Amino acid sequence: MSRSVRRLMKEASELSNSPSPHFHAQPVSESNLYDWHFTLAGPPAPSPYAGGIYHGRIVLPSTYPLRPPSFRFLTPSGRFEVNREICLSISGHHEETWQPAWGIRTALLAIRSFMDGDVKGQVGGLEVSDEIRIEHARMSREWRCDVCEGGGKSNEQVLSEWREVCRGKGVDIEKEDETERVPEGLLGLLLPRSNSSTLASSPPSESESVSAAPADLTGEGDKRGEQSSSIAPADADGDGDGDRGSAAPLVPRPVQPPVSRPPQPRIQNVPRLTPTPATAPVASQDSPWLDRAIFGVLVALILMILRRVVNVED
Repeated sequence: MSRSVRRLMKEASELSNSPSPHFHAQPVSESNLYDWHFTLAGPPAPSPYAGGIYHGRIVLPSTYPLRPPSFRFLTPSGRFEVNREICLSISGHHEETWQPAWGIRTALLAIRSFMDGDVKGQVGGLEVSDEIRIEHARMSREWRCDVCEGGGKSNEQVLSEWREVCRGKGVDIEKEDETERVPEGLLGLLLPRSNSSTLASSPPSESESVSAAPADLTGEGDKRGEQSSSIAPADADGDGDGDRGSAAPLVPRPVQPPVSRPPQPRIQNVPRLTPTPATAPVASQDSPWLDRAIFGVLVALILMILRRVVNVED
């Protein structure tokens, strides 16, 4: 037996042993635990859905509870489109916000609490007048499902019989059960797709940016936090003037004088000189004999000159 089947059998047993007078949910057949139908009472007055009883379908993935189920209403309500998946943070449209600790009971309580919420472009939502929703609530009590076991009983018959079961288990159906509340933190996630995208696209405020910053291990974050706490709040009316009467004065940051540095000498472009290699004189091996020959020639010339001088005097 898979983990998913064990979880669904446990939830079905819990819903039977600890029933809620506000809804009834069970698998359509014992052979398929991934297809459930539910009968849900509308929110209490003064909601336009008060007195209404709505029928819907829950389709669970094979990896439940790791992935969320999908929900759709089969009874016209004026709040949700008929037979179309609802886009909520607990449905398959937003797997990133689903928590495996939640279950079918939590999801149905959340849907019942969210019926009075604003549509605002929600996928699967309808925007109609309260008069139409009141009329749908009146007619929903006689709506019948041909798929569920019981021979096509009306929503009112299904919920009435279920409330008799609740009475047999000691549940006070005349009093709003304080334990049947949506877990804290879940209502904040029950937003239509348009709301969540708008919140994601809006730039965070300065205080949100500071709180979302990671922890600073160097201690500089505390200094920045002290400086940001002295900044006045943003202008709410958008006129650019702000609330000067109640806003805290701005504390200017100390301006440090610039550090002066001595001027660096400018280096002019000097032509690069390429050193020429010095050539050492090559000593000739015949230099001693050449010197002797030159010396001999000089001596011979001197002797010839002396002879001519002597001959002229004679």
